[in-house]
Parts: sequence; structure tokens; C-alpha cells
Amino acid sequence: MVLKSNPRYGLSKGRLEKVIGNLLRAGVLTAAAVTLAGGLLFLIHYRSTYPSYHVFLGEPTDLRSISGILNDALSLRSRGIIQLGLLLLIATPVARVVFSFFAFLYERDRLYSIITFVVLTALSYSLSGGRF
Repeated sequence: MVLKSNPRYGLSKGRLEKVIGNLLRAGVLTAAAVTLAGGLLFLIHYRSTYPSYHVFLGEPTDLRSISGILNDALSLRSRGIIQLGLLLLIATPVARVVFSFFAFLYERDRLYSIITFVVLTALSYSLSGGRF
């Protein structure tokens, strides 16, 4: 991402890039920690079971929606915690785009604000399953 430095509004290119880098780093590390915790909990609970690879069982219905994943994660169910970690991993670059959009608005950079808004709209549309 190319950012212009605009001292008139108090944001420098280096500072903004550092904040975005820290946002991405925190998001990925948080997602990894949550997924690892869920994975360890899964191994503790299901260590003595053996998978049956000749029968495919998809995800349970409660893990197919964000509310179901949050309910399972808050109930400390291992699969819900793993799914929450994956949701956090998906949300990290989306948060970067949202942050960039507001930074460009703050900088009063119309071109990059519009481009970032289009990217954010495309991300939102695709993550909603093509429904708005």
C-alpha cells in the first residue's frame, strides 16, 4: 500500500504503516493463539477416538454461522474455539482495509478513500455469501 505523507493532518507515512503492521501482527498472533488453544482442547477431549475416513461428516450446523461459532466458543467447545480462531484470521485483513479506509478519510485523500471503499464493499459482499 502506498501512503502519502500529509503533515497538515498529523499522519506520517511511516507511523501509519507501523500501525497497520501492528494491527496485522496482533490479528494473526491472536488468531494463532485461539486456534492453538482450541486444537489443544480438541486433542485433550478426543485423543482416544480414531477418525473414520471412509465416511465424510461435514461441520455441525452450529459451526456454520458466526453466532453458532461464538456460542460454541463461549461454551468452551474445542471445535467452536478453532473456528473462532479461523474467523479472527479472516477478519484481520478486513480490519486492515477498514482501518486504511478511515485513515484515508482522515487524510482527506479522496482517490484512495474511494478505492479502499470499493475493496471493502467487495470484501463484504464476498464474505456475506453474495447477499446484501
